[in-house]
Amino acid sequence: MYFAIKQGGLRRRHVNGFTLLELLVVIVIIGLLAAYVGPKYFSQLGKSEVTIAKAQIGAFEKSLDTYRLDVGRYPNTEEGLAALLTAPASGAAKWNGPYLKKALPPDPWGHPFQYRAPGAKGEYEILSLGRDGQPGGSGDAADITN
Repeated sequence: MYFAIKQGGLRRRHVNGFTLLELLVVIVIIGLLAAYVGPKYFSQLGKSEVTIAKAQIGAFEKSLDTYRLDVGRYPNTEEGLAALLTAPASGAAKWNGPYLKKALPPDPWGHPFQYRAPGAKGEYEILSLGRDGQPGGSGDAADITN
């Protein structure tokens, strides 16, 4: 507040606005909140991408099971997941697709899914290489498989 001297004594004059100290306190409070909330938010974002990848793999598994019912076998590694969209050269007579409504989506990190038949643990394996796009890794960079 400022005081102005006038002929009858002191008179108060109100000035609108914030002082530098008040602005600094608000900025520090916002910074503390961001430092607390930010890491929690971004860790949830990473978990949601993993959940999406698992859901996509689950949808591929259902489509592959339908393919197997029609054709009598799962696609081999060379045919890959593309066999769910277009009839492969072998077994085309029994193919009753397409088994996916849209084109093959990439994983949540923009990398293509990998398909192997036979797989390491079963008749086939669907694999997302995670955030880094490299085999192995941990956390968000870990491989996700069926």
